[in-house]
Amino acid sequence: MEPSPSDRYWKPLADPDYVHRVREHVQAHVAPIAAEIDREDKFPLQMVRDFAKAGLTQSIFAPEFGGHGDYRKTIALFEELGYTSCAAAVSVITVLQAQTMINKFGSQELKELYIPRLARGMTASYSLTETSHGSDIRSLDTKAVRDGDHWVLNGEKSFMTSGEDAELIVLLAETEKGVSVFAVTEDMPGIEKYIGEHSATFGLRNGPHVNMKLNDVRIPASHMIGEEGRGVKQAVMTMAHSRTCTAGIFVGIARAAFDGALGRASGRVAFDNTVLSFQGIQWYFSEMFTEIEAARLLTYRAADALNDGEEVDRHTSVAKFKAGSVATDVSLKAMQICGAWGTSDKTPFSRYIRDSKTYEIGAGSSEIMKNTIAKYLLREINT
Repeated sequence: MEPSPSDRYWKPLADPDYVHRVREHVQAHVAPIAAEIDREDKFPLQMVRDFAKAGLTQSIFAPEFGGHGDYRKTIALFEELGYTSCAAAVSVITVLQAQTMINKFGSQELKELYIPRLARGMTASYSLTETSHGSDIRSLDTKAVRDGDHWVLNGEKSFMTSGEDAELIVLLAETEKGVSVFAVTEDMPGIEKYIGEHSATFGLRNGPHVNMKLNDVRIPASHMIGEEGRGVKQAVMTMAHSRTCTAGIFVGIARAAFDGALGRASGRVAFDNTVLSFQGIQWYFSEMFTEIEAARLLTYRAADALNDGEEVDRHTSVAKFKAGSVATDVSLKAMQICGAWGTSDKTPFSRYIRDSKTYEIGAGSSEIMKNTIAKYLLREINT
């Protein structure tokens, strides 16, 4: 049997048995519906449940909750999901963001309440954004006021990825001491979700990015995650973890675009030769292959940084910045190589372009990544 492109060119950079389990599951259960998820722009709820049921989301949880505790496995999970469906990957990454925040900063009570449920397939959203506050979350319009053994939340969050079907929402709100983090569930009184005017995006289509109003939402005091007023620092650390997974998704998109174009070019005849026989096309593939290799190695280096806790801001920002630009560039080149066929809405190339470009802006834009890298360099110079 002829090996697949993934087995031939993209050998696992994490535990091979785990990676092959993920690849087999993704090809069997996600690939057949990848185009449908994008086309219909619906949250793939059953897919997320099935992934958890199969035990494949274990990599995103700490060992004390049945997880692997190895970010190389986590990156491999998102790389393989990104290869098949970026929307599916995003639907899982919001679960990772919520559990990372709770696991790293939440009380033991909160961990035991929610993390086992997340591991069994509970859906989640991670809500930082507000209409007037995008990447700058140092002050927020959503407010939280202490009332005895409860917090009372009022305000509105916007652009919530995976928000429509999210059962658990980890959100940022401002208290007297500054921005803080809270956990709420969608069934709490006073929570109202709705699809705003600009909720639908042309990429990352796993359901419209909903808005959520909080009208005197009362939550137990235990549902504050971490320390009051430390929310920005907690969010930055959580995003460092999730942006590395985003880099893995980018690598998956780039691999898929490369493999698809290579298959087309090797079989398509033009001017009595295969498209792949032309030197200019070969150079395209050589350039793309090298860039994907570089982005892939940087991404797994970032996974090692997360495992070791060393220079996390440096390696995670470099990985997302590089992998994002590579995914977009490779997707564009792949479509160009495939010609008119590549522009057909029956092929996935437009999806690769839309997803990669949208994700270069979301989850910490390329400009924010460059700012973080520059801060690291300045810090090193001044020490």
